[in-house]
Amino acid sequence: MTPPRAARAAASALALSGLLAATACSALSTPPTAPKPPITPPSSAPPPSPKASPTASPAASSALTEAMAQAALITYADLGEPWTPTQGVATWHDGVLKAKADRRECQRLLDALYADELFGAGAQPRAVVGMDDVWNQAQMRYQVLARPPAEIDKTLAWLKSLPRKCSQFAATTTTGAVLGVQVTVMPLPEAGNARQGLRVLLTGQSPDGAPTTLALDVAALRVGEDAISVTNGGFGDVQTEATQAAVQLGAERLTEVRRQGRVEV
Repeated sequence: MTPPRAARAAASALALSGLLAATACSALSTPPTAPKPPITPPSSAPPPSPKASPTASPAASSALTEAMAQAALITYADLGEPWTPTQGVATWHDGVLKAKADRRECQRLLDALYADELFGAGAQPRAVVGMDDVWNQAQMRYQVLARPPAEIDKTLAWLKSLPRKCSQFAATTTTGAVLGVQVTVMPLPEAGNARQGLRVLLTGQSPDGAPTTLALDVAALRVGEDAISVTNGGFGDVQTEATQAAVQLGAERLTEVRRQGRVEV
C-alpha cells in the first residue's frame, strides 16, 4: 500500500501537469535499448612471439563495449525494496520536463533532463536501465556510456555551474502551467574520478492553490574513461540515499568490469 503522503503528492501532481490522470506512476513505455557500437576493423598488429604463453589472458580493451556497459549496470535487486523493474517512462516526464525556460542558459538543463542525455546524444555505446520505487512513486534512470574524458569533464563543469547560473528560474510546460525551478547542489559519495550532483525542484500549483513539486536527483560522474548518469525523481518522497547508493555501487561495478576487460559468462 502506498503511504498517505506519497498518495497525496501524486494526486496533486495530476492536477499540475494535466497529463497525469489515473496513470501518474504507471502510464509508461519500455525504455529503448542502446544501439550496437560500430564494428571495429581487425588489428594489423604482428603475431605474438613464439615464447608467449598460449594460455595468457588477453589485455583489456581500452574501448567500452556494449556488453561491458550492460554488465556494469545496476538493477532493482541491487537497491532492494521498494525498487522494482520499471513499467516504462513516467508520465510526468512529458507532462513536466517538456518545458520552456525563461532563461536561455537554463534551457539546456531542461532539454537534457527531458531527453535523458546529460552527456549529449552522441554518447555511444550506451546501456540504460529503469527502476520504479513503488512506495514513493519515484523512478530512477541509470546509464553507463562512453564519452571522451575531456567531454565528460566539460559536462561535469557545466553541471557544477548550474546552482549559480540557474539557481532559480521559471519554465512553462506544453499545457501552459508555469513552474518555478530551483537548482541546488546534491552531495555525492567519493566515487569514480570526478562527479557532480544536483537537486532540481519544479514547483507549480494545483487548482486549489496548493504547491505541487516534482523533485529530481541528478548525478553524473566519470569513472576512468567512461561515464555514469543517474536521475531519480517523482512527486512523492524522492530518496536521495538511493541515488547516492546507485552512484557508489555503480562506480565500483564499472571499475570491476573494466578491470576484467571482458564480460564473464
